[in-house]
Amino acid sequence: MKVAMLWEKLPGNAVQCQLCAHMCTIKPGGKGICRVRENRDGTLFTHTYGKLIAAHVDPIEKKPLFHFQPGSLSYSIATPGCNFTCKHCQNASISQMPVELGRVEGEFVSPENIVRYALSHHCKSISYTYTEPTIFFEYAYETAMIAHEQGLRNIFVTNGFMTERAIETLAPILDGANIDLKAYSGDFYRNICGGRLEPVKHAIASMVEKGIWVEVTTLIIPGYNDDPKQWEGIADFLLSINPGIPWHISAFYPTYHLTDAPPTPARLLSKVRETGLRKGLKFVYTGNIPGDEGESTYCPNCGKRLIQRVGFSIIENLLENGACPFCRATLEGRWE
Repeated sequence: MKVAMLWEKLPGNAVQCQLCAHMCTIKPGGKGICRVRENRDGTLFTHTYGKLIAAHVDPIEKKPLFHFQPGSLSYSIATPGCNFTCKHCQNASISQMPVELGRVEGEFVSPENIVRYALSHHCKSISYTYTEPTIFFEYAYETAMIAHEQGLRNIFVTNGFMTERAIETLAPILDGANIDLKAYSGDFYRNICGGRLEPVKHAIASMVEKGIWVEVTTLIIPGYNDDPKQWEGIADFLLSINPGIPWHISAFYPTYHLTDAPPTPARLLSKVRETGLRKGLKFVYTGNIPGDEGESTYCPNCGKRLIQRVGFSIIENLLENGACPFCRATLEGRWE
């Protein structure tokens, strides 16, 4: 184990974890909601440091990030654990391991070796993903520091349920993030995810304000978060921050503990996409339906298709230094 970051001592050898928005108060011998941070005699320790449970070379489009180094590779890593208990988690076998099995498995790999592997596989970035990177904050932070020095970009694929203190700590070395905005309903977050909506909204706004490139993903689940008021709420919220934030709306497939809902119809995703574009968002993408026109990037000024995608593959990229070659409009993104 390793002494954790972002916590404070309380009377009676208790501690308050200030990493995620649960802000757990943990008594001696106890653990936080995530089950990977433990109070031992008044000191908070993390169980996830170095416990690598997944490592893959992925296309950046898989995160999904469509406006961040398109066509590049990202070395993607995870440890077990999450601060949510989403009933539809597609990686539950590792994200819920500490809660359901009471242990944190993984092979020790040093931050230095993570960076070395990323460079040797010709990756341009390291993505902290698959589970919730906030939960392996210390491991991600030390890796990101080294990666930053070596010219690699750092990306969080996150539920956004973190404190402002965590965001401020990350900001100097975090280049991009895809944040799940799972619904625009406090009840959905409480009953389906075991969290709250407002901290996620704050994280999106805070990261954008700090210059971190942000894209947002919403998984549309029939019967759960497919009320038009929710689509409109998310679109209006993103518009209030920046209309250039890419919004990914993805199709749901039954999994884990949420098997009573059907797969998301393609026509429903099209309606959500149309709503976002009509309200003024510049980039609304569909996901999990390969070949759909909503996978590609269109110029918001002249309407020409600039990046054609099928799944996670780029078929054609006409952008010239982030600009449309037809009308010279500049598109928001990190195109280098």
